[in-house]
Amino acid sequence: MTGPTGPDREAVRALAELLRKWWELSAREGRPKPTQQSLAGRLGIDQTTLSRYLNPRHPSTAPLRTVELLHTVLRAPAADLPRARALAEEAAAVPARRSPHPADPTPADATPADATPADATPADASPADPTPADATPANEAPADAAAVVVAPAPRRTATTRTATTRTALAFLAVLTLGGGIGLGWSAFAHRAGQGGPSVAAAAAPAGPAASRWPLARKGDLLWKARTVQYLLQAHGHAVEADGDFGAATAAAVKTFQAAHGLLADGKVGEQTWSHLIIRIDSHNDPKQAVVALQYLLNNAGTATDITGIFTPSTTRSLDTFQRARALPVTGVADPATWRALLASQGPAIHR
Repeated sequence: MTGPTGPDREAVRALAELLRKWWELSAREGRPKPTQQSLAGRLGIDQTTLSRYLNPRHPSTAPLRTVELLHTVLRAPAADLPRARALAEEAAAVPARRSPHPADPTPADATPADATPADATPADASPADPTPADATPANEAPADAAAVVVAPAPRRTATTRTATTRTALAFLAVLTLGGGIGLGWSAFAHRAGQGGPSVAAAAAPAGPAASRWPLARKGDLLWKARTVQYLLQAHGHAVEADGDFGAATAAAVKTFQAAHGLLADGKVGEQTWSHLIIRIDSHNDPKQAVVALQYLLNNAGTATDITGIFTPSTTRSLDTFQRARALPVTGVADPATWRALLASQGPAIHR
């Protein structure tokens, strides 16, 4: 696969060069450089795809999530991550290349330019003959054999039958849906009358806000580790936000837990999360806590610039997230919002 053309071709190549450098320099502190096969296994991709990500001569754009995971697994310099993210986003903006053999743009049900429309008079029909081509009596032969070839009656019949079939199926679907709703409503009403949960309570969705706090522990990578590290920094602990929940992060968690009268086991569960998160609003916005908030918002699909500053733009992103998760739209990062954000991240990755 050759590199894409266009103004961002250099970004694609620069990203591949940076990822290649991370891989080449990963052998340090007595650790061997991982093979591409073993590295691809840890990333959950095939070796051929990884080889393209690491090949500046014929590069293929690595997704942002893969770039972040490579940065963590290869223990690349923290200063490289912002540039890698920017290159990945710039490279991903390259429009898709057109196939050298584009498919026929004519829809399957469109009338070709050289075909006679279904409701038009054939070109070879005599204009002086006022009788339409399809008005020939059933027991008479048509005056012009060409009229038989272009007669559209079979096509109109097939279309009519298809439309009739679809209408019947739609009608049956409506009846089935209506019956199901009626049965479901009766069941809920019966349970409510017998002391069961009310209809409103039974119908209320158990969204992310109702989820439990995730367990973060040693060996976790990416979003769990980064969130814990950013929040530890906000509480004054000197840990590196490298996305790898290693020994240093576990030790910092133990120190934090001991200072708050918690069981110092180095694992971040419900009790530790409740002390670790910070309520963020326009009057209380510690930089690293805001970084954690912006990181989680962006990772959950709500586009947010990661600046560490609680700007009006961040407030709007927070409002958008809260509205989408059926939370009170306050523009404040409260415990329910933090819990919903953590529940909205991607799959947990553990080494």
